[in-house]
Amino acid sequence: MSVASSEPLRRSGYAIDADGCGSGDLSFPRLQIDMKAGFCAGLVASEEDHLKFPRSIVQLPGRELFVVADMGGWGHADGRLLLLDPRAPQGGRLKEVLTGVEYPFGLAIGPDRKLYASTAETVFRFDPLATDPRATVETIIRHMPGRRITLPDGTRLDESAHPFKPFVFDRNGRLLVNIGSHSDDCITPPPITKPCAAAEGASAMAAIWLFTPPAGGVFPALKPGDTDPPHTVYARGLRNSMALALHPKFPEAGYAFLQGENGRDLPDIFKPNEEINAILQGRHYGWPYCYDLSTPSPEFRTVLQSGVYKSLCSGSALYKPPLSLMPPHGAPLAMLYYHGDKFPELEGKLLVGLHGYRPTGSRLLVYDVDDHGFPKPSPAPVRYHVSCAAEPTRSFQTDAGEVAAAPFDELIAGWHRVNGARPQGSPVGMTVAEDGAIWLVEDKNQTVIRIDRAAGDPPPPLPCDTRSQAMIDQLAAFVAAEAQSSARLTVLRKGLVEPHCVGCHSDFGLKSGQSDAEKDKAVLRFMLAQDGWAYPGDPFSGKLRTRLRGIGAERSMPPGNENLAKTEPGYARLLDTADLLVAKMVPGTRMRIKPGPPQRKFFGKTNKECGEIPAAKVVVVTQRSAVDKPGFSRFFRPADPFLNGECSDGDGYYIRQEFLVPVQ
Repeated sequence: MSVASSEPLRRSGYAIDADGCGSGDLSFPRLQIDMKAGFCAGLVASEEDHLKFPRSIVQLPGRELFVVADMGGWGHADGRLLLLDPRAPQGGRLKEVLTGVEYPFGLAIGPDRKLYASTAETVFRFDPLATDPRATVETIIRHMPGRRITLPDGTRLDESAHPFKPFVFDRNGRLLVNIGSHSDDCITPPPITKPCAAAEGASAMAAIWLFTPPAGGVFPALKPGDTDPPHTVYARGLRNSMALALHPKFPEAGYAFLQGENGRDLPDIFKPNEEINAILQGRHYGWPYCYDLSTPSPEFRTVLQSGVYKSLCSGSALYKPPLSLMPPHGAPLAMLYYHGDKFPELEGKLLVGLHGYRPTGSRLLVYDVDDHGFPKPSPAPVRYHVSCAAEPTRSFQTDAGEVAAAPFDELIAGWHRVNGARPQGSPVGMTVAEDGAIWLVEDKNQTVIRIDRAAGDPPPPLPCDTRSQAMIDQLAAFVAAEAQSSARLTVLRKGLVEPHCVGCHSDFGLKSGQSDAEKDKAVLRFMLAQDGWAYPGDPFSGKLRTRLRGIGAERSMPPGNENLAKTEPGYARLLDTADLLVAKMVPGTRMRIKPGPPQRKFFGKTNKECGEIPAAKVVVVTQRSAVDKPGFSRFFRPADPFLNGECSDGDGYYIRQEFLVPVQ
């Protein structure tokens, strides 16, 4: 049997074939992303180009070159700024220009046409085309609240929740910078009787700070011993302003300064909504006291009964409610007005990228705006799309019922994971090039993507093929039938999920009044339904292990995970228990794909080719000598990224016996 691959090439989880997006030197492999008619997405760079965790991108003025901020990963201080030449040959498009940068994120061209960038604490400019770019670095702001901060009560945080510093310049050269909140919700042990101290005062967090340059409109480089330029708190009550957009005529009176708000984490998948806020100087936008339009945070009930924040959410001139709600947990991380020749139908419209991993995220939105740049709300009901859900659309709602919102179109609508075709989309930074093409970077997928014009009808949308309910039922039955697996699940729920995880994700299906057995079942079914969390038999391949152990670039979970092993006796054993639960979930023999050629084909019962699995991956073999397929072993690895979409879990998967070796 030949081991030559008939599968498409994959880069960063995307299947790559002969189709292209773009033309000439700017034609790149077309990605199978569900896009609006007339648009396509091409893969410019991927993990094969040594991208680690790219977060933003900008074009150098007058040059066909871009700079990419690659953060390296959460908890890292090895971020890089990369020079991207999209016309260079594949494999040689990226060049390091600055290394050892802590949490690079913001990128912008300043009023002096120079490139500006940010770290967790600083804003600086430099020349990425210089022979020695580091020698050209000029810092203009040094001491903003970064990763390691001390709160007003003296509490020291080694990792503030929102340390990134996206920023924008207005047409007068003023600099507006996100100062994200130190935590998700500023909740402290009850009763809470005072305002959130970190969000108060002249250096408030959860705010946008304004820096004004001297005459001439350009900030001077700071010399040793210089103090930072003075700042004012432009707006407060903004949990994390990752997405900022200025109308080209701002700050002329009446023109838009917009912010995309990443709302607090509540367990309900549809609560709270994200927000588009119209930013006005001196106003308060609610965090941590209000969410949605005017819903009070119950934890701050006492604070909202008296003092400066009395009735803030519904009866205060200080509070400015959102201009519009956006899909809940969508996580808007980039926002810009489109101006370019390539897509005249987008001219002047607002583009918003949603990074969130829930079925309301992973897409690119397009809003119509009025002459001053504001999206235009419509009366309720206004519906939005929910990926791969039993209820495919849902109206914008708060606790008070259906509400008005600005409707939007979707430039990218389907970006959920499809086995063998694509990973779940994770767009972060976005820019419009001088030729009008739209460029995106994805952090989790380690890509740079270019959106261009496409001819003809778009390909049909790809189906949803997450793990089926029938398969989840079967896996849950395996665990329930085996005493040790059941015991591991209980330990994991009591020691990890309930004390540390419920507030960060959905409620894991946990409800008051459930028995222990019902709680275990709910937690297991929730974990099995999440994309890529667990591959039965192979804990080393799932996100459950990498996120819990802080492996790789993504943020470790639960929050504060890096300290739990030191502060909670037995926490390390809990992580081992999670690995064992996944490893022993399915009855059978764990075996490894034999080293050798890069991929090994596997098949369905009727000899249909189902995909190819890399050497060294682990599978659970349920029949060493398959009774219905001589010479093959049947194995169990459902909802696998190596499936090509041609086979179903119910038929089982088969691989040549000689391709399997015991797990040592």
